[in-house]
Amino acid sequence: METWGWRWLLVFSALPLLFFAFSCIWLPESARYYMASGRTDMALKTLQKVARENGKILPEGQLVDKAVQNGQNRGSFASLFVPNLRNTTILLWFIWMCNAFCYYGIVLFTTVLFQSTDECHGGHSYNETINATSTECRPLMQADYFDLLSTTLSEFPGLIITATVIEFLGRKKTMALEFSVYSVFTFLLVFCLDRRLVTAFIFIARAFISGAFQCVYVYTPEVYPTTLRALGLGSSSAMARLGAIVTPFVAQVAAGYSLVTPIVIYGISALAGVVASLLLPIETKGRQMMESH
Repeated sequence: METWGWRWLLVFSALPLLFFAFSCIWLPESARYYMASGRTDMALKTLQKVARENGKILPEGQLVDKAVQNGQNRGSFASLFVPNLRNTTILLWFIWMCNAFCYYGIVLFTTVLFQSTDECHGGHSYNETINATSTECRPLMQADYFDLLSTTLSEFPGLIITATVIEFLGRKKTMALEFSVYSVFTFLLVFCLDRRLVTAFIFIARAFISGAFQCVYVYTPEVYPTTLRALGLGSSSAMARLGAIVTPFVAQVAAGYSLVTPIVIYGISALAGVVASLLLPIETKGRQMMESH
């Protein structure tokens, strides 16, 4: 990558996605979704296909949706703000925004820190450290790419830790814990550190913010009823995109004035995520998923 450039890095990063794009052709839609959408015929075809591929015979009878029997329809956007879900929706939107803001922020800010030639990030700007050695942007070296790869691999232990802890602490406390760890190790980047410690702290911060992202991915579908599940998850994901849109201005533009600015902003944002996670009114651990709102 040192000699090939960032364009080839993007090409190689995108190649694995082709596998998942083609695999979607063979992924069936869930029968439950078809029933909730009032498409009983498609739900029956899905169940027949499942039975056929498993060598089973589908039981005789007629598919009946209890929600339809009870006069319940698919939820609307306004249903996300019914009294028993209003606070949950607002807090979840904020948590998703914080998650994306902090996650993509540490990803982008990592390259800025690695390009900085000074070990004391609290008192210098990105532009100052670049201009101190050259009139041009300092390209990433082989060691930089190696450290970037190592911080990227941190997401694997982060997901494993999340999968383990989430069943003990519950969803809310797990998110709060992971936001807290991210905040602590982000704030530590303010101090004068050698390259190994910077890489280690970024590794830990990225592992836990990645875990927090996966935790909210688990929590959101669990907290919404079937009639609102897709809408709730989709709207929350849209809020995350807002955080992802804003974060480059902090990680790269604000770093041009002071490296401490992004560090403080990301640390405080994660602390706000801690508070929002603990304020969620519903803990979904061991809770039966609702069918309707």
